[in-house]
Amino acid sequence: MSNQNDSWLVYAKTMANYNQQMNTRLYDVCTMLPDARLKEDRGAFFKSIHGTLNHILLADKVWLGRFTNDPFAVSSLAQELHADFVGLRQEREQQDQRIVDWVADLRADIFGEDLTYGPVTSPTPKTLPMWLAVTHFFNHQTHHRGQVTTLLSQMGIDPGVTDLPFV
Repeated sequence: MSNQNDSWLVYAKTMANYNQQMNTRLYDVCTMLPDARLKEDRGAFFKSIHGTLNHILLADKVWLGRFTNDPFAVSSLAQELHADFVGLRQEREQQDQRIVDWVADLRADIFGEDLTYGPVTSPTPKTLPMWLAVTHFFNHQTHHRGQVTTLLSQMGIDPGVTDLPFV
C-alpha cells in the first residue's frame, strides 16, 4: 500500500503545481478583458467568467478547509468572495500557495485514510476515502477552468495550451 500512497502523493504535488500554473495563466488572460465582460452572463453554471473563477476559489477554500480541519463556511456555492477582479486574483494567488504548501506537507499514508466532513448543502456528515476527496478537489478545479477557457474561446480569446503534460 505504501507504493500506491507514494503515487498519490506524487499525483497531489503534480496537480497542485498544475493548478497554480494554470490559474496564473488564466488570470493573466482575463486581465485583457474589462470588468463588465468578465461579469457578463454567458450561460455558464456560475453565469460569467468572474462567477466561475469565484466558484473555483470558493470551492478550493471549502475543500482545503476540510483537509486541514479549518472549515470555511459558505452560504452557497455561488457566494461572491470578491466583487472586483483584482481582489479575486490576489486571493486566488494566496489560495494556490496554500494548496502547494498543504500538499508539500502531506504524508503519503494519508491517502489510505478517510475524510469525514460536513457538506455545504446538508447537515449529514459525509465520508470519502482521502484519495477520492483529493482527486475530486483537483478535478473540480480543472472542470471549471475548462468552462472558463471555453467562454474565453467563444469570445475569440485563445487561452493557450491547458493540457497537463504540456503546461
